[in-house]
Order: sequence, then structure tokens, then C-alpha cells
Amino acid sequence: MTQMIRLTLPDGSVREVSRGTTGADVAASIGPGLAKAALAARVDGTLVDLSWPIDADATLALVTSKDEVIALDLARHDYAHVLAEAVQHLFPGTQITFGPSTDDGFYYDFAPKDRPFTEDDLPAIEAEMRRIIGRNEPLVREEWERDRLVAHFAAHGESFKAEWAAELPDGEPLTIYRAGTGDDAWLDLCRGPHLPSTGKLDPNAFKLTRVSGAYWRGDQSNAMLSRIYGTGWLNKKQLDAHLVRLEEAAKRDHRRIGAEMDLFHLQPEAQGSVFWHPKGFILWRALEAYMRRRLDAAGYAEVKTPQLMDARQWEQSGHWGKYRENMFVVPDEIPNTEDDAAIFTGTADLMALKPMNCPAHVLIFRQGIKSYRDLPIRMAEFGCCHRNEPHGALHGIMRVRQFTQDDAHIFVREDQLIAEVVAFCDLLDSVYRDLGFDTYAIKLALRPDKRFGSEEMWDWSEQSLRDAVKAAGRDTPEYGWEELPGEGAFYAPKLEFHLTDAIGRTWQVGTIQTDTVLPERLDASYVGEDGARHRPVMLHRAILGTFERFIGILIEHHAGRFPLWLAPVQAVVATIVSDADGYAGTVAAALAKAGIRVDSDLRNEKINYKVREHSLAHVPYMLVVGRREAEEGTVALRPLGGGEQRVLPLAEAVALLAGEAVPPDLRTQPTTLA
Repeated sequence: MTQMIRLTLPDGSVREVSRGTTGADVAASIGPGLAKAALAARVDGTLVDLSWPIDADATLALVTSKDEVIALDLARHDYAHVLAEAVQHLFPGTQITFGPSTDDGFYYDFAPKDRPFTEDDLPAIEAEMRRIIGRNEPLVREEWERDRLVAHFAAHGESFKAEWAAELPDGEPLTIYRAGTGDDAWLDLCRGPHLPSTGKLDPNAFKLTRVSGAYWRGDQSNAMLSRIYGTGWLNKKQLDAHLVRLEEAAKRDHRRIGAEMDLFHLQPEAQGSVFWHPKGFILWRALEAYMRRRLDAAGYAEVKTPQLMDARQWEQSGHWGKYRENMFVVPDEIPNTEDDAAIFTGTADLMALKPMNCPAHVLIFRQGIKSYRDLPIRMAEFGCCHRNEPHGALHGIMRVRQFTQDDAHIFVREDQLIAEVVAFCDLLDSVYRDLGFDTYAIKLALRPDKRFGSEEMWDWSEQSLRDAVKAAGRDTPEYGWEELPGEGAFYAPKLEFHLTDAIGRTWQVGTIQTDTVLPERLDASYVGEDGARHRPVMLHRAILGTFERFIGILIEHHAGRFPLWLAPVQAVVATIVSDADGYAGTVAAALAKAGIRVDSDLRNEKINYKVREHSLAHVPYMLVVGRREAEEGTVALRPLGGGEQRVLPLAEAVALLAGEAVPPDLRTQPTTLA
């Protein structure tokens, strides 16, 4: 007699089915429309293939394209597999390695037989991918033993896959996905899940975008591979919208705009570090001054800590074991041993540049006896840090090796934690809105697999952050509230704040973490009301993240058209004729006296040329003067972007610009130029 099981569907209905029934079977029993639309299934919350046999009572939810986030990830994963299959069809002898989905697409790393791939190869690969999609090849999951996997890949000249397969745990189900049928089927090692067949992909909803180099396993001592990137979507409309965003993003690229505005540059002599030009550093200082005022008003005490610290301190804090490969060590010759204890035995001069500020702040906290009455202590630092990021990961000023954090650590009693997190959320919200970001999401990153601390500590820390976000009124869909399993730091869960910019991209910038591990490891304590020693909870928090990256985000969000208070050059006085040079000096002096950052353009050039040049430099306002303006004491005020030009008395124009140039935290009332 066939054993029956009970499947509970999302609407609460229960179906009795035979053991071994699949999601595809259930979809077909409900109707042909759902059978066609179904892409995967969730069994007791776990995402599986539609062909997965269900062998016990369970909850079952069928995934369709309406479940856009899940469907997109599945599609992008499949596009990566189709890409690899296409490349091996077109370029026999090419070895495959890994091919994950990404936030907006996918990539796959290859070891070509003859030559690295170039962007000239992409059209042919795209055409082959469309043929594979058109063949509607079934994607079939199979479980293999590890030895069989290793033997298969070794026999087919896939040394990278064989190496990886040999390291997989023995005795666990290891999965191969077969694309197609018969002897011509294409195989790849993959955990899955996948769509039922390649025909579920839209052949017009993907595009290969670029080729780059990549090292096997991300290690520069390993073989160089060719990485092919693509973007993939559920339909052509989504792809077209994405390509428009990419085009707009290229126009907003902070590197291009930074050069146009003469803000900064980068060069090989200081890879991963930024050369800030005078105009760029004006922007930096305006942002830093604003943040300093906000922190002062919120009760933070600013500190400054050393760049270089004894490596023992980093070993004690736990960072040495986690970040050693990304730390700059002095001297850079570390004793040749894998045993950390041996490294530190008898070593007096092994130092490291700080990759973060937190251990140094604990050392300040430990100076003198702290009472429960002293808490909370809010300690802030615009701290310069160094991390030895891989060369391939560097990207303009968005990803650098030397950076400055708007860092702070708040030492609290357990009963103070929720109020402090709420206050931080309110401060962060106000700062983001002042800087032009009205939309952001809050996500809770939960305990990773490798972590310090007890399970009880993690339970308490995670729940405290949930309670704090709820108390702040931000655990709602409006704020994109979401929990991210496994994404926390090794010492603490964290709230992440993801900004949405002007063209819909998201950027993870702010964070706050509840840490009980570091105070324990570095022996931070306070005297409680009971006279005993207690450990404080340490809140690690940042609003901007790093100045370099946040300025890059600001540049791209505003497309270089900063609000007046942030603009490096706020106004240019430009003459139409040389007879107005003297009056232009008077105008510039009046603006400078009112606190406006102003330049003058007295060159013997046509005024249209000057307007075009300063528009490219993203100067917010031009004040054009000629003979008439000089005689009447007026200016022709031209806003950036081709807004209506207005002729105003000089004093009125100066007052309007001075009002708009006031930073938002210092304004008593909104001031804008209509």
C-alpha cells in the first residue's frame, strides 16, 4: 500500500499525496497554468527543485515569477550555467570553475585552453546561449559519491573541478546537474536548486557585459582565469530598464565626475589611496564639519587613536585570526609558522596598522575606573584605517586600502541598549535626509557559522536589535525590514542600513552592532550599582561608513550637482565684457564676505563658452555681469541645469545664496532659490 503524506499549502489547505510527490506533481494537480508557471518549491521553508521528492509531511509553497526575488536568483544562477555550457561548446578544452549569481546578474570563471577571452567573444557566446535556451534542455539533479565526482572531472580534463570535488565532505549528498539528455548532456557540480529547464529562461532578458581576469579561489598565487560577467532578468522589459540604469550610472560615475570637478585622483604609486585635490578636500571638510556638529549635539566625545599598534593587541581582540591577511604588518616579515602562539612568543616589535578602531577605543575606556553612572559613554573618531584589499577589488574611491571611518563606539549597560539604538536610528535618519537620501532599508544580519561567544549571548544580542528597531518604529515594510541569516560579524549581529540612490541602486553604508565579545576579550568593565564588576555592551556604529566611499556615493547620487552647502565651488562670477572686470571683483568680494565659496572667470571668452565649461564642472550658480549689470548694481543669476535666469540686485542675490548655503543642521527655516 502506498504511504501517504500531508502537504500544507500557503492558503492553509491540506493535500494528501503519495510519498515521493514533487512540487511539479502538486502544481500539475492544481492546474495547467500553475504547472507552466511554477519554477521551484519551498518545502518547510527550504528552496528546492520542482522535481525534489517530498517524503514526509511538510509545508509546500510553489515559486513563480511573482516571487520576484527568488525567481531572479534562480534565473541568474541558470544563466551562469548556460553561459558555461555555451563557452565549452564554442571553445572545446576550456575548463570551468565557479559561476554564481550576483545582485544584478551572474558571472562564470573559466580556464581557457588557448587564450584569455575578450569582449569580442561575447556576441558569439550570447548567440550560443540563446540556442541552448531555445532547446529547452531539462536540468536534472543527481547525487554522486565524492570519488565518482573526482574521477569524472579528472577524466574530462577538469582539474579545477576535480580539485574542488576532492575537498568536499565525504558521506554527504553531493550534487551534479545534468543539462540535456543522453551522451551529449552537459554536467556541472552544483548545490542547486535550478529551474526545471533552460527554456524557463527568457532568451531576450540577458546580456553579457564584460570580461576580466580572476584568480582561482581569489588567490593571486593561483592560476589566472577569465571571468565573463552578464546581467540577467525575468523578461526583456526588466533588462531594458536595467540597461538604462547602467547608462545613467555611467554618466554618474564618480571617477569621471571627480575628474571633471577636479576633486581627486588615484595613481599606481599609492594604489588604494586617494589624492584629494583642494576642491575635493573642501567637500570632505564640509561633510566632516557637518558630522562633527551632529555628533557633538548627540553627546559623543571625539577621540584620536594610534595608527600603529602592537600585533598582540590584534591577536587578543580576535582580529588577527580573522583579518591577518588583510592587515599591513610592520615589519612585513611574519615568522614562518602557522601557530599564532609561536608568532607572538618573544616578539616585541611586530606591529600592525589598524584595520579598524574598536580595540583602541576599548583601551581608552579602560583608562580609569568607570561607574554605572558614567554610562552610556559615546566615543567617536574620524579614524584613518588600512586594509590590504586585493588589487582586483579596488574601485575608484568606493573600495580603497586607506580610508577614514565616521566611527563610534557606545559603551552601555544592558538596560540602556534599546534606548541608545533608537537614538542612533533617529540620528542616522536625520543625517541621511539632510544629505538627500529619503529612502533606505534596515536589515538585521544574524550569527555567522564561525563566531565568538555563546549561543545565549547571540540570542540576546539579536533579540535586543529586533526590540530596538521595533521601539524605533522601523520594523516595517516601509523600511524594507529583513533578517539576513549568517551575515553578522564574527563577534556580533548588526543592523545594516541600505541607502537607495537617485537611480534606484542600493548601498550598504550605516551599521550598528551589539558586541559583548570584545569587552570580554579586552577586559573592559565598570562598577555596577551593586559594587561588583560588570561588562559593558559595546555598540559599534557608523552612519556614513567611510568618508571615501560615501563621498563617491554622494557624487553619483547627486550626479555632481551637490546641494549648495556641500559644493566645493558654490558660485562663479563670469564677465561678458572686460569692462565689467572691476564690478566682477566687487560681486565676488560680497559673496566671499557672506561665506560663499566663489571663483571669478574674467577670461576673454564668449559667455556661452564660460557657461558650458562651468556647467561641466557642476558649479551650482553663475553670476553673469556685463556693462548694464555694472551700471545698475545687479547680477544675472543662472542656476546649474539651465533653470530660468533672473536679474537681481547684488544684495538680494548674495542673501539668497548665503541662505541656501547654510548647512541643514544650522538652518532655522528652509531656504531655497525658487
